[in-house]
Amino acid sequence: MPSKEGSTVPGQALSGLTRSKTLREQALVALRTAITTGQYGPGDHLGEVEIAEHLSVSRGTVREALRHLQQEGLVTAGARGMLRVSRLTPTEVRELFEVREALEGLAVAQIIASSRRQEAAEALRSALDRLRDAFTSGADLAATVEADLGFHQLLCELSGNSVLLRTWRQLEGPMRVVIMSAAGDRRDAAMSAPSHAPIADAIARGDAAAAQEILHTHMTSAVERLGIGDEGSREADRTA
Repeated sequence: MPSKEGSTVPGQALSGLTRSKTLREQALVALRTAITTGQYGPGDHLGEVEIAEHLSVSRGTVREALRHLQQEGLVTAGARGMLRVSRLTPTEVRELFEVREALEGLAVAQIIASSRRQEAAEALRSALDRLRDAFTSGADLAATVEADLGFHQLLCELSGNSVLLRTWRQLEGPMRVVIMSAAGDRRDAAMSAPSHAPIADAIARGDAAAAQEILHTHMTSAVERLGIGDEGSREADRTA
């Protein structure tokens, strides 16, 4: 992971670009991947010159990509305008989970109220199987996070509410950064399939009240398991 003091460029995500997409699009994807997979950590400096050299593109192309990532909430302008990977405060992370809970709770209610409830429950159970497989097969962290968030994204997709899904996707980048930067054992507990299964079960039963309560418990325990808001997190936030 790059040093907080300097700006190094992860070789894997930023190794080189083809010409199948515009250079700005490719730079954007490469930088977003480097951030959301933890190759850049919260607070790491993102230097235009170094990134442009590694990607063999202009600084202007990198600047446009970084500006887009600012709009996504993944990049923040710090002192003297230096761009860094966003570091969410404990309060911001709690708020992020609260908004997710509201969106996913609405998704649950709309799924249960629809005629596709049983089909949705089966689709969610298939997503749980993929999450279990990610753990049992020893998949890398990025793949496990993908399977975890894939379950929640599917929940929103199955609601049939396009605005809900689009809003949830705006939270996905910051959520990935939060998960990737958490301690490993706590992170695994928060992403485990057993912690998600009761949501699918309640949907299958058509029990909206239980599903909402389970979702609330899942989000609350995720905040606790990820170690958000403990003394270490608050101290790091004060000294950032």
